[in-house]
Amino acid sequence: MSDSSAFLPFTKPTIDEETIAAVADVLRSGWLTSGPNVQKFEAQLSEYFGGRPVRTFNSGTCTMEIALRIAGIGAGDEVITTPNSWVATANVIIETGATPVFVDIDARTHNIDLDKVEAAITPRTRAIIPVHMCGLPCDMDKLYALAEKYQLRVVEDAAQAIGSTWQGRRIGSFGDFASFSFQVNKNIMTGEGGCLVLNNAEEARLAEKYRLQGVSRSGLDGIDVDVLGGKYNMTDIAAAIGLGQMKHLAEFNAKRAALAQHYFDCFGADFEAHSGAELPLADFENCNWHMFHLVLPESVNRAAFMQQMLDQKIGLGYHYRAIHLFSYYRARGYTDGMFPVAERVGKQIVTLPLFPTMAMTDVERVVTAVKSCLL
Repeated sequence: MSDSSAFLPFTKPTIDEETIAAVADVLRSGWLTSGPNVQKFEAQLSEYFGGRPVRTFNSGTCTMEIALRIAGIGAGDEVITTPNSWVATANVIIETGATPVFVDIDARTHNIDLDKVEAAITPRTRAIIPVHMCGLPCDMDKLYALAEKYQLRVVEDAAQAIGSTWQGRRIGSFGDFASFSFQVNKNIMTGEGGCLVLNNAEEARLAEKYRLQGVSRSGLDGIDVDVLGGKYNMTDIAAAIGLGQMKHLAEFNAKRAALAQHYFDCFGADFEAHSGAELPLADFENCNWHMFHLVLPESVNRAAFMQQMLDQKIGLGYHYRAIHLFSYYRARGYTDGMFPVAERVGKQIVTLPLFPTMAMTDVERVVTAVKSCLL
């Protein structure tokens, strides 16, 4: 971008002309719903995740709910998760009839504090949904050690983590269920969409039933419904976009990492001490740099800060307000003070611009503006 007079959004999709042409080809083909492009996209994703079964869906929300249903989670069960995520992470637990049990986050990683999880486990606990926040993975060794010890299913909310790794292995290429989002602001996108990485062919067949009204087919005229499914299938239009995006995933993530490194360089080693703000953990080994967060000091009014940045034509986001403080969850008995780290972060966090077509000079512009507001 790099036009200092232009508005700089906090995110922007990158779509090449080849992908636009591929979408036009789908529109001309007459096959717009799930078809050959969906199959090809699933095959590419499966290869990317080390050959594990992958099924695509129309969102990265239903993927988590379907994983819970495949795992047999339902009424009377408890599922541990984090209050620091988009509300969908907890909503899907309630949709299955189970109860979300929140555990506070680590102040440095903003991921669920795995040292506090064991105290939240009860005889009713059946699963855990960790979130790899901003693409920074949870400690997978500690996570799966807990899951094995207490025989819990794991549904990784990896919505933001495509391309992230743990000790050299891609998130989604190992473990239990892994749910990815392809919503428009993700590292690769299909407009709306998502995928679920599964453990075996049986789970994949069940996922297919859940995503299309519970229907199974045999022959030309044989249809049966033996589970209660919904309408969650991905279109061939979305899959065509996804196929185009996959070609650039490594390039996109490399550019994000370079931009993130430039943010750290421009802020400098003494920024946190002088401003009272908190930069993200500088993990360039495992993180895909989906977003770059800044936690403002508690003395700074976030809305006023965001307006000051808007006045300089820089757009910010904030990800996320603590889930348990939404009205729906307060009505379920949650109150202020229950998860203080998530509450503080959720109140003061802002998301700085970060997307592949940004220029290094855009980063410099953002940092200059932030410093003018805080220092």
